[in-house]
Amino acid sequence: MRACHSLKRLHTGFDDPRLVADAGLLLPATLATGLGLGELLDARVQLGGAAGGAHVGRKALTVIASVLAGGDCIEDAEALRAGGTGVVLGQAVPAPSTLGTFLRSFSYGHVRQLDAVSREALARAWAAGAGPGEGALTIDLDSTLCQTYGRAKAGARERNYLGQRGYHPLLAVAGGSGEVLHSRLRGGRAAAGRGAGSFVRETLARVRAAGATGPLYLRADAGFYTHAVVQACRQAGARCSITVRLNPTLHRVIAALPPRAWQPLPGWTEGQAAVAATPYTLVGQKGKPPLPLRLVVRRVEAPAEAQLRLLPGYRYHAFITNRPGDALRLEALHRRHAEVEPTICELKHGLGLNHFPSGRFGANGAWLALNALAHNLLRWLDQLALGSLRLSAKRLRYRFLRLPGRLTRSARRRWLHLPATWPWAPAFLAALARLRALPPPAPA
Repeated sequence: MRACHSLKRLHTGFDDPRLVADAGLLLPATLATGLGLGELLDARVQLGGAAGGAHVGRKALTVIASVLAGGDCIEDAEALRAGGTGVVLGQAVPAPSTLGTFLRSFSYGHVRQLDAVSREALARAWAAGAGPGEGALTIDLDSTLCQTYGRAKAGARERNYLGQRGYHPLLAVAGGSGEVLHSRLRGGRAAAGRGAGSFVRETLARVRAAGATGPLYLRADAGFYTHAVVQACRQAGARCSITVRLNPTLHRVIAALPPRAWQPLPGWTEGQAAVAATPYTLVGQKGKPPLPLRLVVRRVEAPAEAQLRLLPGYRYHAFITNRPGDALRLEALHRRHAEVEPTICELKHGLGLNHFPSGRFGANGAWLALNALAHNLLRWLDQLALGSLRLSAKRLRYRFLRLPGRLTRSARRRWLHLPATWPWAPAFLAALARLRALPPPAPA
């Protein structure tokens, strides 16, 4: 009870301009400076005579900082204008109304300019040590439905196949590290595979340009089972594995497999699960050449009450691939395509993609691109400075970003005072030292 009485005597006032609520934003701000993101944004994104066309780098980095601090709408950037946060970010912080005008200045062509920024930022981060180098790089291709609720949002006015209004962006994610290699906003009624061929070509080209010199592998689900996607991989020299939906033709192919073709799946009771492979040709539309591939099928014994079986007693999952190797290993590698789901969940629930803030399609496309860039800054921060802890955005924010701080000046130097005995203080200081030691980026 004594503690309750003492709280009544605690006088409160918002009166210190030196305090910083999110002092840990110093880490991603230092990384962004080391990668030259501000200058890159100013050089590559030209909004012309639009009302929000000035100081592109400052405004874009403010949106990114707000997202990293936990904001999921434009108005949340107002928190960055409190206290001395601008000193930690190394720039003036525009008002939310200015940021809204800035985002509404984007057309689809301007969003493509942001794509060029993300491509160059990827190359710079990989050159600093975050990339695969000569090692193999696996790319997980997926799309996600982002629900919206307003009826005035361009591209999201009509309901999709789930009866929802929203957008259906494409994402290419690096397997293992979780970096967003490429993103593209589409209308909510777009089919999963619409535009996937050109998207895959751009993704493969940008990772090669960024410094990935080793083998490239692409994984995708059944929504991307198209001739265009496989052909794009083939032309770029990449291997792929893509889930297929079972149809009568595939039913007959699987039923014709001899018993000796099935290899038992390790970790299962004998006879419960097995994998088989057989040659398969993907036939394109008129004028497109047939593509020779392999069909890999996994069968798992189904419960007695299971419905819609292909054959009595089993459920089947199949994918096509042009990767060489044993069917068991290929099946295990393809099954890890599920690694893309945590990244999508991170973008939606750890950053700002749980909604799109504008009624203009271009503004929402810019919002997607800046959220992807914010996500990548966290991944690069983890790889380049924190020793690849593989922490989620929420945990990184809790441990390293949302630190209370106080700014002072002494001996002609500015000091940022952080909480004493903070559990992760040594890791924070070591990360800051590594980021400050990064070599300057090569000129674009």
